[in-house]
Amino acid sequence: MPRETLLIDADDTLWENNVYFEQVIDEFLTFLERYDYPRDYSRHILNETERRNIRQHGYGVRSFGRSLEETYINLAGQRADRTRVEEIHLRVKELEGLQPQVLDGVIETLDYLSDRHRLILLTKGEAAEQAAKVEQSGLQIHFDAIEIVPEKNAATYRAIVNRHHVVKSRGWMVGNSPRSDINPAIEAGLNAVFIPHPSTWELEHDEVRSGAGRLLILSKFRDLREHF
Repeated sequence: MPRETLLIDADDTLWENNVYFEQVIDEFLTFLERYDYPRDYSRHILNETERRNIRQHGYGVRSFGRSLEETYINLAGQRADRTRVEEIHLRVKELEGLQPQVLDGVIETLDYLSDRHRLILLTKGEAAEQAAKVEQSGLQIHFDAIEIVPEKNAATYRAIVNRHHVVKSRGWMVGNSPRSDINPAIEAGLNAVFIPHPSTWELEHDEVRSGAGRLLILSKFRDLREHF
């Protein structure tokens, strides 16, 4: 098989990530019910707050914590309690301290792929936070390069293609997010492998769009061994 270049996402592709955020969000929405706000409404306000904070402060645990705090103060109004704000800070610190839990089959599959293809880890977020996850995971030994970017869009993929001299017809983006991994990679002329995760962040949801590149949809990361 010809040597391919595989750009591989990290959060919720190589290790669990959003499931821990969703646990915190579930607790948060349950708490807000005491103010008579339906869960769907509170989640909508939180999502909109996160979108705004991402534009101003980027991704990451601290940006998430800021969004929780702002949403709480907004919805609770004069009934806001400083103790609850401190509890939010504590939960955010717990998220910061979590060690990456590598998904089943990832290590064996990276062992297999790295002997046959060029692998580049491509993750977005706060640089120090993502770098720490990569180091703690121990997976960096499988990759020829590691790229941590503030956002994944078509311009990002074009820059990666140019920097690493990727032949587009033999370049693939592997990930769980239609919005960040699949659609912009295909827009940039790459192929893509979509591996859905049941806990993919709501703000990463999108309809998977077709393009000139090839698209594979797999159920597990280990299934890559059957195609590469």
